[in-house]
Amino acid sequence: MKSIEREIVSLLAEDSRLSAKQIACALQVDAETVIQTVRSLEERGVIVKYSAIINADWLEEDAVEALIEVKVTPQRGHGFDMIAEEIASHDEVLNLYLMSGAYDLAVIVRGKSLRAISRFVSEKISTYDTVISTATHFILKKYKVEGAVMTKADGADRISIHP
Repeated sequence: MKSIEREIVSLLAEDSRLSAKQIACALQVDAETVIQTVRSLEERGVIVKYSAIINADWLEEDAVEALIEVKVTPQRGHGFDMIAEEIASHDEVLNLYLMSGAYDLAVIVRGKSLRAISRFVSEKISTYDTVISTATHFILKKYKVEGAVMTKADGADRISIHP
């Protein structure tokens, strides 16, 4: 990857709202160079998606996220890729990672409720022939996401343990 490409990717990773003009100014190049470079990065699959990090505490919707540890038997000639592609095809799956250590895949999922995620694990993930075991960990609160601290402007709320 060229130096200019690395610099553009770094700036966009920090703030994907930056315009070509703003990036050009920061890197002291012309805006057309930035536009062409970004287009090339997108076409090559270096830049896959632009997104916003949302603090779900401010939203008026109930959703549950979980991290599912999945232990699988790798397939001859494919390793973990085939099962990972199958799991990734589900709409509930937000992120999927191949891991080292006690389990093979880390799957981050979102559902409408604890029950919905439980059903997803038992009816979909666990039914694959290559899946040996799963362990589901529900995400209770997010403190930091993609480098962004997830605090409310009026201070951090504590989760009450008393009714």
